[in-house]
Amino acid sequence: MPARDLYHNQIVEALKADGWTITHDPLTLRWGGKDVFADLGAEKVISAEKGARKIAVEAKSFLGPSLTQDLELALGQYTLYRNILERIEPDRELFLAVDEDAYREVFQEPLGQLVVEANRLRVMVFSSSTRQITSWIPSSPTAPSSAGS
Repeated sequence: MPARDLYHNQIVEALKADGWTITHDPLTLRWGGKDVFADLGAEKVISAEKGARKIAVEAKSFLGPSLTQDLELALGQYTLYRNILERIEPDRELFLAVDEDAYREVFQEPLGQLVVEANRLRVMVFSSSTRQITSWIPSSPTAPSSAGS
């Protein structure tokens, strides 16, 4: 079992506060006899007609000595998980969960913006102090909608 990210519990609380049900903790992704683990699986009932929206969440704290190296590692992990999910569970969207400080320091910078755009990165931004989701990136019709949006 992988070690939990520093913000794991805050992310669980933020998702629950936003109406999500945690279905997997962690979410096991199996491919070719190998297992990898996304931090969380969650779902939210949209409506009786549309059913539930399912997401996978990988948490990253970006507290290492190099934000660039943390970004490289997060992108590699995100890409691997997305590739597996597209084949085994194509209806589950993958999100990288980061706190507001990491979002500002990494993803609002040109390098982070390039990574988000070029790699179709979905980001869930949360407040570690209030334990609330503050935004979903990109905020498009296919992204989950936050309770406050």
